[in-house]
Amino acid sequence: MRRLCIIACGAKKIWDVLPEARATEAQHVYQSAFHKASQAYARTFFQEWAILSAKHGFLLPSDIVPENYDVAFGTKSEEIVTIDELIRQAQDKQLDDVDEVVMLGGKKFTGIMHAVFGEERSHFPLADCKGIGFMLQKLNKAVADKEEIGKG
Repeated sequence: MRRLCIIACGAKKIWDVLPEARATEAQHVYQSAFHKASQAYARTFFQEWAILSAKHGFLLPSDIVPENYDVAFGTKSEEIVTIDELIRQAQDKQLDDVDEVVMLGGKKFTGIMHAVFGEERSHFPLADCKGIGFMLQKLNKAVADKEEIGKG
């Protein structure tokens, strides 16, 4: 069974920490505690994972992010990637033929994941969390215990 973990990008980026940084692989760009915990979870339990960026769409860990940006889902920015573009990227990057997609993020990603991957394949193990602090706790505990959320 082919499984894919999608993790949310995050506002804090490498350029906020190292302003002199050049274009950087996606796996090293996002610096928030939540993103880092999500990436640790993805690396622990999945062979395949990708980052969902509001500007760039689906980023594989080795994809290059050219420069800093400030675009977020749920805002009115014209730079937000469209669902059609996400569907095209999922096809181009061969992410669309997975059996299960696990999205590490809040409720705002539900519609996006359902539109791209379908409701039956999309799972949201953090959907019951009341905020980012609870999500962080859940991710960190799962990695520490080596027990995937909802699989115990």
